[in-house]
This record gives sequence, structure tokens and C-alpha cells, in this order.
Amino acid sequence: MMGDEEHERSFAAPLIFLIVLAFQFASYWIDQFKQSGSEKEKETQLRAEIKELLKEASSLSQPSTFAQAAKLRRQAAAKEKELAKCHNLHDEDTALYSKVLFSTKVLTHLTLLIWFWSTPVASISQQLVQPFGRLLSWKTGGLQNNNIMVGIIPWLAISSRVSKFICKLTYGK
Repeated sequence: MMGDEEHERSFAAPLIFLIVLAFQFASYWIDQFKQSGSEKEKETQLRAEIKELLKEASSLSQPSTFAQAAKLRRQAAAKEKELAKCHNLHDEDTALYSKVLFSTKVLTHLTLLIWFWSTPVASISQQLVQPFGRLLSWKTGGLQNNNIMVGIIPWLAISSRVSKFICKLTYGK
């Protein structure tokens, strides 16, 4: 029975780390989608058309061409509305993805907390974590065979920080 628990613990720490890392990368990808996205080309094209229409309208400054200039300004205003609509749809999509990711992340973390609340996630040699042993073994029972038993809360915190660091190294953000 004790071997099964130790075998489960040996897979728990890397599995939890991979889950946290996956959430960190998903969060990064959503941020990238917010900044660029497939709508970027369409927005750039609309901005160029608006600029061109306003440039044409400003060049028509004679009284005889006033109606044509007003028509071009109305077309530019319509394109600006289309651009705003496109931008709002993109923002709504990314907000929805962010909310879904956040709620999934919270539910996953709560599930992990409940599952491993008083069970150690990993064991580390006492000499490696000498000043922080009591902090890492919070709610898990402390020492066992001269090893510190790492609890779920410290492991989630460490996994989160390390995964953010890995994401920054990978994507330079």
C-alpha cells in the first residue's frame, strides 16, 4: 500500500507542473491573440482606405466639389464604424477565451487542492531545502525518511513561478 502512494506521488509533481505550464502557455497565446489575430490584416486595410478617403476629401476644397468631398467623408465614417465593429468583435472573442481559461484554471486548481490537501505531492532531500523545509511541507506532515514532504499549495506556487519563467524564456515576453 505504501508503494502505491509513493508511486502516485512520483507522478503527481510533474503532472501538476505540466498542468500549470499548459495554463501559462494558453494564457500567453490568448494575450498574443489579443495583440494581433487574423483580423489584423483587415484592420490595416480598412485604416488605409479611411486614410485614402480622407486625403481625397481634403484635396477637394473648392465649392463646386463640396458634395463629392462630403460623400467621401461619409464613406470614411462608414469605414470607421466597420473598423470599430471589427475591433469590438475581436475584443469580445478574446474576453470570452480569457474568461473560459480563467474559470477552467480556477476549477483545476481547486480540484488539485482538494485532491492533494493533506497528501504530499513530492519529497525533497532535507539538505536541499534546509531553511524552507517547514514552509514547503505545510499541511503534509513534515519529515519522512530524512526527506521534506512538499504540500500542494507550495508546489502550485513554485510551479506557477517556474512556468511563467519558462514562458518568458520561450517567447521573450
